[in-house]
Amino acid sequence: MRADKAGSRTGRIGAVLAAAVLVTGAAVMPAGADGRSPGSDGFTIQDPRITESSGLAASRAHPGVYWTHNDSDDGAYLYAIDGRTGKTVATLTLTGIGSPRDVEAISIGPDGDLYVGDIGDNLNGSWDHVWIYKLPEPKELRDQTVRATQYVVKYADGARNAESLMVHPKTGRVYIVEKGEDGGGLYEGPAQLSTSGTNTFRRVADIDLWATDAAFSPDGKQLAVRGYFGGVSYAWNDGRPEREGQLSVPMQPQGESVTYTPDGRTLLYGSEGKGSSVRPVEVEGAGSGDGTGTPGTGSDESGGSSDAGITGKAGAVGAAVLLIVAVGIGRLTRKSKRG
Repeated sequence: MRADKAGSRTGRIGAVLAAAVLVTGAAVMPAGADGRSPGSDGFTIQDPRITESSGLAASRAHPGVYWTHNDSDDGAYLYAIDGRTGKTVATLTLTGIGSPRDVEAISIGPDGDLYVGDIGDNLNGSWDHVWIYKLPEPKELRDQTVRATQYVVKYADGARNAESLMVHPKTGRVYIVEKGEDGGGLYEGPAQLSTSGTNTFRRVADIDLWATDAAFSPDGKQLAVRGYFGGVSYAWNDGRPEREGQLSVPMQPQGESVTYTPDGRTLLYGSEGKGSSVRPVEVEGAGSGDGTGTPGTGSDESGGSSDAGITGKAGAVGAAVLLIVAVGIGRLTRKSKRG
């Protein structure tokens, strides 16, 4: 979301969510570290420049490193974070593109390239196109300038607001999930993106969530979609997603990112805010480390399996609180748009 129009609303969202955490007690405890990808225990972002982390992607070339970026029009910058320390180990400045408008998501394709989604539109469809930037992931982690390729994107059924961009790890096809309070569409891009014209994304499925980010499992068999209050896991089924169940998403001040660790055994959830924490949740049935398993439940504080869903063990009272919070934030969002 744009910082100049949503700063006060973001603060209110964070405050209300913090209150919800206290009431529901729905925090998910960190997963164990035995034999898993570096960063699987989660980390806290240390860089004071990163105040609105809105996307997260696990590096292919540098194990234990995670790419992120700020929300809105912060500039054409990407940050490489060491998942063991939370410190920034490289800053990329993108060239070859225009001025970023509302950067919301990042993903890595099977070609090893980084895909950055400048796809937000909090002005309710006033922008008739958005952009995707693609750049090679650097072989060396250091501050550097990298030339990116810019792609123009439109939707077949009109402008959309979106914060989720995913590249399928096998086919390389790019997908976007619309952000809608009552759910939204899953949009499929062309088989190959083109710089010579507009890339039209077409709605291929419905997503039953107010989505803020999404990620494919490393084997491409599952799609995890998160929102502010919870998430949904889907079996991919060759591009025909089938709902499997709810994700155990930790409550965060403003949860806007998710990625799988490279071994597919953990989902990492990130949030906006200075010094924000990236929280881990184990993927059930993924102990083989091959990226298989259903991302439906995560470890709870007793070491067992928590109930899948946004309320965990909080029960009906917690669910009611979160519903009230969701309605309140929806009203704040609509009020901001009218303003």
